[in-house]
Amino acid sequence: VPSMMLGMWSLLLLWGLATPCQGLLETVGTLARIDKDELGKAIQNSLVGGPILQNVLGTVTSVNQGLLGSGGLLGGGGLLSYGGIFGVVEELSGLKIEELTLPKVSLKLLPGFGVQLSLHTKVGLHGSGTLGGLLQLAAEVNVSSRVALGVSSRGTPTLVLKRCSTLLGHISLLSGLLPAPLFGVVEQTLFKVLPGLLCPMVDSVLGVVNELLGTALSLVPIGALGSVEFTLATLPLISNQYIELDINPIVKSVAGDIIDFPKPPKPIKVPPKDDHTSQVVVPLYLFNTVFGLLQANGALDIDITPELVPSNVPLTTTDLAALVPEALGKLPPGQQLLLLIRVKEAALVTLQNKKATVSIPANIRVLSYRPKGTPEALFELNAVLTLNAQLAPSATKLHLSLSLERLRVKLASSFAHAFDASHLEEWLSDVVRVAYVPKLNVDLDVGIPLPKVLNVNFATAALEIIENAVVLTVAS
Repeated sequence: VPSMMLGMWSLLLLWGLATPCQGLLETVGTLARIDKDELGKAIQNSLVGGPILQNVLGTVTSVNQGLLGSGGLLGGGGLLSYGGIFGVVEELSGLKIEELTLPKVSLKLLPGFGVQLSLHTKVGLHGSGTLGGLLQLAAEVNVSSRVALGVSSRGTPTLVLKRCSTLLGHISLLSGLLPAPLFGVVEQTLFKVLPGLLCPMVDSVLGVVNELLGTALSLVPIGALGSVEFTLATLPLISNQYIELDINPIVKSVAGDIIDFPKPPKPIKVPPKDDHTSQVVVPLYLFNTVFGLLQANGALDIDITPELVPSNVPLTTTDLAALVPEALGKLPPGQQLLLLIRVKEAALVTLQNKKATVSIPANIRVLSYRPKGTPEALFELNAVLTLNAQLAPSATKLHLSLSLERLRVKLASSFAHAFDASHLEEWLSDVVRVAYVPKLNVDLDVGIPLPKVLNVNFATAALEIIENAVVLTVAS
């Protein structure tokens, strides 16, 4: 097993020598670029919000009943109890670590490896000094560690502690008396003790951060339509400013079937990332698959009756006769109309030139009916609805809101006489705006899920529409 693990890490490190892609996203995946500032925030927050510091102090208390003195590390065969030193320090007793100041975090990304992580903290030591007085000391400590970036057994990005050491800084005497020779003894003791006490804190911090990194790859529901499963498409890459994750979104229906759409014919050109920003690139593929789920679930279909439109939008045979009288045959005026819109082909989403549009091919059947009678078919149209899409990010989703730009129709069949269907386009546009587009926007409220990248909130992100993708950028 150890040799297998060594081989795996060697492979990871060889892959890690690559640098993040130079502006091209070859796959249809979601690209996430995590700025080093966000990683630093996640580490700092793990220390503030979690029990890590208390756990370290608890470990110190349970393992060491005093670092110095007869019951501590210097007495009874302790680390420094040989020679003449014990005779010098036996006046000290029970010197313990009882305070740990919230560490200041600094980190440097190491391309091809991982992270150089430093934690600067102060350690407070309490005990009894010479002549039985209270002794209080404070020591500045730098915990320096090297952390490798790899992939866990679950297929998630993970940070693994490879090396950890401590550098002891200035020691201050806050209260009590401590002869000069004992300063050296205390210093030597801390040099030996602190790595074993404080390096586990780094492991605990990485555990919290790895949980956050792991949430980027999860199963996210799309309302009642289905779900998106985010998986890692390639090994994580690292530059001197950010970590890059190429995430593969797998869209599934409620039944568990994978919804697959043709891939873009050429790679996505991703704009460069500014320093101190994090980025998520949402590919065209995700937009198309969400509309594919809507179409498969029948959510793009609608029956439009007069009850669904306001009184100023005409929906009777009288109004239709004014536009295409030949379409009515011998039907009397004044009857209500029923419009059946059915979408049997996939909608087409276009992302380019800083604009998002949705093209929906639809079949529109127009029928006349009395409330208690049987509907009578009049004619059938082939239509293409072109809609503008306004995009707005929230913390976890990208939301779409549609508005009708234009509607084009051609006559497919008529039960009376043939006619020029273009005369109906303005009337049908009014009906679609008030009855169909609002329904689409309600169904689209599920939004397009974004992968969770640490705790980055994309609600305030700057949004840019590029060819075949949308780029969300948020300042760290």
